[in-house]
Amino acid sequence: MRLAIISDIHSNIDALNQVLEDIKRRDIEQVFCLGDLVGYNPFPNQVVKRIKEEGIKTVQGNYDDAIANSRIVCGCDYKTEQAKKIGLNSIQFTNQEINEQNREFLKELPHQLEVETGDLKALLVHGSPRQLNEYLYADSQEVIEVAQDLKADLLLCGHTHLPYHKLIAGKHIINVGSVGKPKHGNPNAVYTIIEVHERKVKTEFIEVTYPVEKVATRIRETGLADESIELLKLGRA
Repeated sequence: MRLAIISDIHSNIDALNQVLEDIKRRDIEQVFCLGDLVGYNPFPNQVVKRIKEEGIKTVQGNYDDAIANSRIVCGCDYKTEQAKKIGLNSIQFTNQEINEQNREFLKELPHQLEVETGDLKALLVHGSPRQLNEYLYADSQEVIEVAQDLKADLLLCGHTHLPYHKLIAGKHIINVGSVGKPKHGNPNAVYTIIEVHERKVKTEFIEVTYPVEKVATRIRETGLADESIELLKLGRA
């Protein structure tokens, strides 16, 4: 069984479109999304529309939750004052830009999905099973704690924007990376293909190029912070 898992699109319709085109060229049975459809980039309504059109089952991310409830904070862990400025500016812009139909769609997204992949069971979340805004970094104590309590065979998560696959306490913990706001060191969109065969789990982290400069131009034309452009181009936090 081959699944494509996308996450953290963050209003980047150009990245999403290229990723979905790449997925369609591969032998994929189903696509799932781990949330954060909106925030940071200029196209929240276009992203939600495409997800709905494709019928992609999606869990709620912390940004989706914030915009769904018209909050002014997203529950993010800002490491710098610049990151905080960009994030708060993004929340304000997205709250103004999103239409009410799409806001309601975000509000109705589930926090978790359970999926059977062959003989194994997968739990799909945005941050962690404990909190949608918990960061499960690859070498953190939190990821060990979550793995030890996990009932499913696989945990598929996003939120950190840093892809990895680790086997902890007999459980597969897989972060699928970010489509629209990568932090792995280059601007390419990232998604993950998961293949399960006879209880063996194989992951492929797929990088996809997209017209980053087109998105940057649109950012300059909106009320979004210009400081986000360099981070987008470099693929950094």
